[in-house]
Amino acid sequence: MTALRSASRATIRPRRKKWPLVLAFLAPALLLYIIFVLYPILQGVRYSGYDWNGLKPLTDWVGFDNFVKAFQDPSFRGALKHNIIILVLTLVLQLPFALSLAVLLDQNLRGRALMRMLFFAPYVLSEVVTAIVWRQILRPGGLLDAGIAPFAGDSVHLLWLADPKIVLYSVFFVISWKYFGFHMILMLAGLQQIPDELEEAAAIDGATWWQTFRYITLPLLGPTVRVSVFLGMIGSLQLFDLVWVMTGGGPVNASNTMATYMIDWGFRRSQFGYASAVSVIVFGLSLLVALAYQRWVLRRDIEGSLTAMGA
Repeated sequence: MTALRSASRATIRPRRKKWPLVLAFLAPALLLYIIFVLYPILQGVRYSGYDWNGLKPLTDWVGFDNFVKAFQDPSFRGALKHNIIILVLTLVLQLPFALSLAVLLDQNLRGRALMRMLFFAPYVLSEVVTAIVWRQILRPGGLLDAGIAPFAGDSVHLLWLADPKIVLYSVFFVISWKYFGFHMILMLAGLQQIPDELEEAAAIDGATWWQTFRYITLPLLGPTVRVSVFLGMIGSLQLFDLVWVMTGGGPVNASNTMATYMIDWGFRRSQFGYASAVSVIVFGLSLLVALAYQRWVLRRDIEGSLTAMGA
């Protein structure tokens, strides 16, 4: 027993000696995190309880009135609806398309390296550059109208960014064009981690391509797909840059998102207290979705990673 106690004390002492060194390395990053992440969040929560224009002292306490006002405003509910529509379209269209391309480019095709680069290239562009380029393409008489003119006639000019009925779907197309390459590369990396021996064994057993994909490839690709879905969901809820530059949330709020609604009330109307309340709603909703997804969907993947690290 004495030998065991001395051995345990000997292992604890080196660990205690490492803590000052660990804290010294963590301190700069932790300080920056507190200043640029935690402090702004707390300040946003604080401002959300005031009727404040950004200049006058914080004296007009309104409590939860800003939150009530947001949920009673049809424009904010419409913006929330648009975020949900983009989220659903992302899960139904963008991610399956990215997965299909990843499976295709995982095959032994000529020129697949070039195609991977071309498909990933839009993700490298900044959101502002992407929005400006596509705004010019989609303007009346622009490149897209010129491309469809031989088939639809010269007199046909669709208002891609000015028609309230189609503007949101035009914006979603641009979003998918920019981000599908990222999800494709993510899934392609997951596919390359699957041993070829498993597919070869399935082929020897007489399995068709679809059966191999359905019962071997897709389950083993599950962790990567779940991460991709998570990133797509959070990105859809926090969407701002592309929409703001392309349409500004218009026409008549037809492409508004929660983030563009927040910026409009904050920087255009100088209602920073109300805009802070909207930002708290966006943050809370994103946090709720993230925690719920990690709790019920990513739990098995996280536990598996921790088990592997412990081993």
